[in-house]
Amino acid sequence: MQEIFKSTEVNDMILSVSRRTDIPNYYADWFFQRIKEGFLYVRNPMNAHQISRIELSPEVVDCIVFWTKNPAGMLDRLDELKGYPFYFQFTLTGYGKDVEPELPDKEKELIPVFRKLSEKLGAQRVIWRYDPILKNRKYTLEYHVKAFEKIAQELEGDTKRVVISFLDLYPKIRSDMNKMQIEAISNAEMLETAGRMARIAERCGMETVSCAEKNDFGSVGVKSGSCIDKELIEQIIGCGLTGKKDKNQRARCGCFESIETGLYNTCKNGCRYCYANLDEMTVRKNAAAYDPASPLLCGKVGPEDKVTDRKVKSLKDGQMTLSW
Repeated sequence: MQEIFKSTEVNDMILSVSRRTDIPNYYADWFFQRIKEGFLYVRNPMNAHQISRIELSPEVVDCIVFWTKNPAGMLDRLDELKGYPFYFQFTLTGYGKDVEPELPDKEKELIPVFRKLSEKLGAQRVIWRYDPILKNRKYTLEYHVKAFEKIAQELEGDTKRVVISFLDLYPKIRSDMNKMQIEAISNAEMLETAGRMARIAERCGMETVSCAEKNDFGSVGVKSGSCIDKELIEQIIGCGLTGKKDKNQRARCGCFESIETGLYNTCKNGCRYCYANLDEMTVRKNAAAYDPASPLLCGKVGPEDKVTDRKVKSLKDGQMTLSW
């Protein structure tokens, strides 16, 4: 019989699904099964034999934040999340298949999916992401502004917020970026581009926020944003939250603390700028181990693994707030 150890550490309960992989696109069956059974397992990315058991009851899960480039497979199953507050971060860019090879056509398929999701949830609960912004001979900053404007016009009324960020050259992606002949973007270019995008978004009824940017774009109408946004979550759930900034993220990240559910090297979108995948072969190997019935995403518990029951708690402070 598998032994589960008790943790003395108390973890707060916003669920991130997921920064590490596109669960809504490729692993929705697994996540819905986890919701049904009321728990999931997550491997520690720094020590693969350490596994956390996370309780998923509505009593402790204050909100779920989904990150995706294509949630089409979830559209007809959202009722299965009844009792769970949630919202989506939906990345929709102007890149073609040379940069995002496994995504369907943006105009014909993904924009309609975005609209359908917004119809079901409301514009506040579907956040548009246009990021990361990279520059080369094909994808000039002028190209990005025009692509951004076209998408913004298509999504007018379907979202209230757009998140932008400029490419960070993580060591894992340097090889792919060198092949694409990525060019540096100056601070002045970032400021001008961010300002142009903010003015377009404003005309389309959206606010523009940045994600973990070292530069301050406040002078051009772009606030520093939080993808896991305490204020937004409080509006969704109708009460205040206790808690603090997520100490496990980058220094410039403003996200509220959360528990991550995903697994690195499992996202099949194949985006060339992605920091979460080592290489295509590793992704294929891990994805081949996917079992929707397993508590673990893409794998099973082995004899050397230690499962610890992470103690979780709600962050609600009991003070009701005005929701939309």
